[in-house]
Amino acid sequence: AVTSGGTIPDRGLFGVFLVGEKSSRVGELDEEMVYESRVGDVFVLGASSWRIEDITPDRVLVSPAPGQPGRLPFWHGDTPGRPAELGRALGAFVRELAALPADAAVARVQAAGLDDFAAGNLVAYLAEQREATRHVPDDRTLVVERFRDELGDWRLVVHSPYGAKVHAPWALAIAARLRERYGMDAQAVHADDGIVLRIPDTDEPPPSDLALFDADEIERIVVDELGSSALFAARFRECAARSLLLPRRRPDKRVPLWQQRQRAAQLLSVASRYASFPIVLETVRECLQDVFDVPGLVHLMRDLAGRKARLVEVETPSASPFARSLLFHYIGAFMYEGDAPLAERKAQALALDSALLAELLGQADLRELLDPDVVAEAAAELQRLTADRRAYDLEGVADLLRTLGPLTTDEVTARITLRGGAEVLAVAAARWLAELEGTRRAIRVRIGGAEHWAAIEDAGRLRDALGAPLPVGVAEAFMEPVDDPLGDLLSRYARTHGPFRAGEAALRFGLGTAVVTETLRRLSATGRVAEGEFLPVEALTGPPGTEWCDAGVLRMLRRRSLARLRAEVEPSPPEALARFLPAWHGIGASRLRGIDALVQAIEQLQGAAVPASALESLILPARVPDYSPALLDELTSAGEVIWTGRGGLPGGDGWISLYLADTAPLLMGGPAEITLTPVHTAVLGALSDGGALFFRTLSDRINGTNDPELVTVVWDLVWAGLLTNDTLAPLRATLGSGRPAHRSRAVTRRGRPVLPSRTGPPTVAGRWWLPPARVQDPTRRAHALAETLLDRYGIVIRGAVAAERTPGGFAAVYPVLRALEDGGRCRRGYFVEGLGAAQFALPGAVDRLRAMRAGEQRAIVLAAADPASPYGAAVPWPERPDDAATGHRPGRKAGALVVLVDGHLVLYVERGGRTLLSFHSAQESGVSGEGNSLQPAVDALALAVREGALGKLTVERADGESINDSPLAAALEAAGFHPTPRGLRLRS
Repeated sequence: AVTSGGTIPDRGLFGVFLVGEKSSRVGELDEEMVYESRVGDVFVLGASSWRIEDITPDRVLVSPAPGQPGRLPFWHGDTPGRPAELGRALGAFVRELAALPADAAVARVQAAGLDDFAAGNLVAYLAEQREATRHVPDDRTLVVERFRDELGDWRLVVHSPYGAKVHAPWALAIAARLRERYGMDAQAVHADDGIVLRIPDTDEPPPSDLALFDADEIERIVVDELGSSALFAARFRECAARSLLLPRRRPDKRVPLWQQRQRAAQLLSVASRYASFPIVLETVRECLQDVFDVPGLVHLMRDLAGRKARLVEVETPSASPFARSLLFHYIGAFMYEGDAPLAERKAQALALDSALLAELLGQADLRELLDPDVVAEAAAELQRLTADRRAYDLEGVADLLRTLGPLTTDEVTARITLRGGAEVLAVAAARWLAELEGTRRAIRVRIGGAEHWAAIEDAGRLRDALGAPLPVGVAEAFMEPVDDPLGDLLSRYARTHGPFRAGEAALRFGLGTAVVTETLRRLSATGRVAEGEFLPVEALTGPPGTEWCDAGVLRMLRRRSLARLRAEVEPSPPEALARFLPAWHGIGASRLRGIDALVQAIEQLQGAAVPASALESLILPARVPDYSPALLDELTSAGEVIWTGRGGLPGGDGWISLYLADTAPLLMGGPAEITLTPVHTAVLGALSDGGALFFRTLSDRINGTNDPELVTVVWDLVWAGLLTNDTLAPLRATLGSGRPAHRSRAVTRRGRPVLPSRTGPPTVAGRWWLPPARVQDPTRRAHALAETLLDRYGIVIRGAVAAERTPGGFAAVYPVLRALEDGGRCRRGYFVEGLGAAQFALPGAVDRLRAMRAGEQRAIVLAAADPASPYGAAVPWPERPDDAATGHRPGRKAGALVVLVDGHLVLYVERGGRTLLSFHSAQESGVSGEGNSLQPAVDALALAVREGALGKLTVERADGESINDSPLAAALEAAGFHPTPRGLRLRS
């Protein structure tokens, strides 16, 4: 509501969201989406219109705007769900309509108040649902629909009309059963019309009994699961705020919602230890009675058990019409998770095992990660030795003793600040300590043979832990024993020091090193301190050994060290990335040759889908000097390299990927969907024993008599990723024929077809076998993929990962990249301008990128889909004002080429050169050296044709017009292209 003063209070700013004409999403808090509104926007609240006059950090100032139309405020997830009674009535109405003929159903809906168009659409909607699933969910029939999503995982949709109040606790119970059965958190979204769940791919489809529960147990399951749900945390925050357990420091200032959530989470972690804590009980009551309809769910389970209602199971090839509506809410709930990596949730598209991930990454070597300057600065701050943390009065000295523990007079003097020299500081320290002693706020004790000053609150700890004699007159309240006196002293010592060795703490307290070490190990078991090798080599005063550090201090040191590393990197322009990537792949400057250069190139390219037609004409020759197909066949026939298809293309071309044999099971994607005929199944069965067969042996084993049909089947399986060969000879034969593999055939000079040979057609030469089985562990796969991406790109950017169509996208590898950063294996920073903040780079790649900010007039020709070309992936295609007029847009397509000059995209060439797009006008000012980048680009393209990489090139159109009328014609003719009736042509 709007207050009388014309402002929207706390709840208004983050509960009522204003939506303007050009509003944009700026963040997400809990289940509520925050939208940006502008000054001047008008919104409707209640029966009144209001105009936004000003937006301040803590409130929105509005003024009445009577008579002016505006938009309604926007809530997300804050509306009450459909009651079970209304859902039962709605289901009965749907059942009535489904039983009527189409004309009668339309008349019945019209009688209910809908017009002709709405009535026809509703009846058609129900008919489409019946056609898709054979059943329409109603009050007596619930439908469990399952189908596979884009990644091959199962989607389970429970269609029910009983409303969100019943579906919300039901979804909790189903998620608990899935976690118990599959060992991972399931993603579940409930709505008024059903529940959507995502289940990982399994050998057997998920059964419908996942949704069936015993009516006597369902309530207990819901109560057990409620405490770990997001709803419970949100309601607990609201209950704690109402009960004033989360007070404001300033009543006239609001507290940001994210801070409220943090404080509520801390309070909940403490309150959860006490089962009878009133706010916890109130939160449970509110969830079970006000939000959930548990009695309605119990009643539904009894109806299912008593056959009053039935649960029907169907499997569909794709989502039914009802399911598509529910999936819209599911996508809206999860599609933005990757946009806010600091606010990641448990339910992700990829579940990572943290213990296994730590094992894969190895123990982080913090000696190399922690910056020695950061360690020294932090230690000085913790010890109150910096100028801004020193004491300057009596209370400051008392605070020193409470915070740091016992100190000598000289140590106190070093931690105070006053005008004057050392004598003035010493006199002031002695006077303040004497005053604290006189008022019984400090005492003198002997520790390790030296006199120390200690706060009176430490009297009992010093006596019990160190056996220090106490002065006369200490109050009995300060003499009471504590549970762990030595643990308290060592824990405070760790909190106020950087990484230290046990011997240093033992010397400080006058104890044996073994006693201190045993106590520190006990503290380590509770997570209060950490053991390891933390101090940088430059900071060591003796031989390397094990140090101890407070857990909070260690986190601070790591954050500050990472912040310093990030600050060292200045962002580079995108053109620098376009210069860096070819050099990173060794294009034009490879120091290796032969097999070594080829293995290095395949190691960088493994897992990336590249056009088969460009693999041995552009991609590998650019990386391997004097490349020969025999080199690759040598590696594949020896079993060191594996190739698989990633999808077919017209003309016998397709997408393929290369893998090193030892990493192939971790990096290979799942097979593509394919309709298996009996012949497909027979081929897979013949090779299922792990052997490799020649085409003729394979034909004999399956009793094949139709070679053309079998050739088609083989290549169907190849492009689906289900079959591979020990050489690339059949792929070269298919590409050389210029036709799909199943259409290629040898022909005699007289035009008669040659009879099948004993070994089969050239397009199926070599031995065929099944690729190795994929590793199913998602954590190991994500770890391998992240390391491969770092090796391939040097600097991993969201757009590059998206261009590879990686399952799960950038969000799938982000947790691993972040863990690699924590271990010092890579850096996160803003390395390239305008390409997002989530960029991860190898340390050497960052230095090399920065060295390439100043380019040179160098032109290179790459396949448009080559990972060494950032355009269309990490870097968007440059804008062209005439794209709409030409009807052509660049893309990372098979057969397409790009020509880069000094990192700028100058030419884009479609397959065969039929269409050419130029970008030189936008880049001329940015090319160093000569003023025009077009001629060097055309010369490089002509050189690639002459060297045989492209065979021949015929340019017919340029920038949407005939090449003969284009200004590019002169540049092409100067490079050696000659006119033909079709255009300008150049042959190798």
